[in-house]
Amino acid sequence: MAYSVFAGAGQWRAAADDARAQGLFGLNAATGDWQPLHEGLPSDVEVRYLAVRPDDPKVVFAGTQYGPYRSIDGGDTWSALPLPDDTSAEERVVWSIRLHPRDPNIVYAGTQGTAIFRSDDGGDTWRRLAVTPPPGAVAMGFPMRVVRMALDPSNPDEVYAALEVGGVVRSLDGGANWESCNAGLLALSDDKRLKSQILSNTETEGMMDSHSLSISPSHPGQIWLANRMGLFRSDDKGTTWTEAEIGRYSDLTYARDVQVSLHDPDRIYAAFSAAAISDVGSLYRSDDFGATWARFDKECSIDSTLMIIAQSADAAGRVYCGARRGQVFGTEDGGTTWQEYKLPDGVEGVYALACV
Repeated sequence: MAYSVFAGAGQWRAAADDARAQGLFGLNAATGDWQPLHEGLPSDVEVRYLAVRPDDPKVVFAGTQYGPYRSIDGGDTWSALPLPDDTSAEERVVWSIRLHPRDPNIVYAGTQGTAIFRSDDGGDTWRRLAVTPPPGAVAMGFPMRVVRMALDPSNPDEVYAALEVGGVVRSLDGGANWESCNAGLLALSDDKRLKSQILSNTETEGMMDSHSLSISPSHPGQIWLANRMGLFRSDDKGTTWTEAEIGRYSDLTYARDVQVSLHDPDRIYAAFSAAAISDVGSLYRSDDFGATWARFDKECSIDSTLMIIAQSADAAGRVYCGARRGQVFGTEDGGTTWQEYKLPDGVEGVYALACV
């Protein structure tokens, strides 16, 4: 069956016990209905990340609590991609997957803790990279995790990883060596507006609560970061950071996702909400590389935290976004019109979304 969008849900501890549902779903391009996808997947699978190979959209990767999975037939069937035998159960929980922009054989997987794995054969085999918790990492009520990775399109050996409650780390040699990008983020937390302490013993917690990273092919070395306190940009490969001051344009500043357009290197999409668990979300777009922003999700009523943005590498006008409690909104015409595709009743904890 042809699926135009994939959505993944994981266990969400804040949901009511009888409302917790998880799994993987494909949007039937012909009918607009969601179909559960389970052939080859565990019955209790929780999907935290999805990635479609741009050069071959029938190849789709899914990050689950049991490790990475791959489909080579557009989502109809799935196969496990085992991580090394000595990988702990915690480190098998995959939160992010990043495909190399030039070499389809190179794939990175980020997991719970600070573990990052690299495959040089399209996911068939993996090796663990030497990543350690960076200075400033915060002890919270949940494990640290590698929630997003970004490769600089102008030099894909430059790899950046966003650690939820751990800030940012980078490798400038394809993952062989890693170093912290936290000094500039911690310096910004001296500003009382950027202090946030909820579940730890430090007010730097908010600036370490990273969620997403993105890099434009026309701006080498410039990294966009979405975290609890808003949007931030580094112009020197993560050494120093500046605040984007998104509050000038949006009342909502909790940033969960940021993505440079796949079709316009100066266009950026960002997902904003009130908090990690909230009753409102919004999707914004900048057409001047973050100098100004405007609401993009016209006439959408997003009733929970907006978690994820998905773009199509093939269709420039196709942009979708997913909210925590199961709403998915999409435009096929670059934002002129939008349609809601509500996931099946009870599906909560939406973390993953991908477009063909």
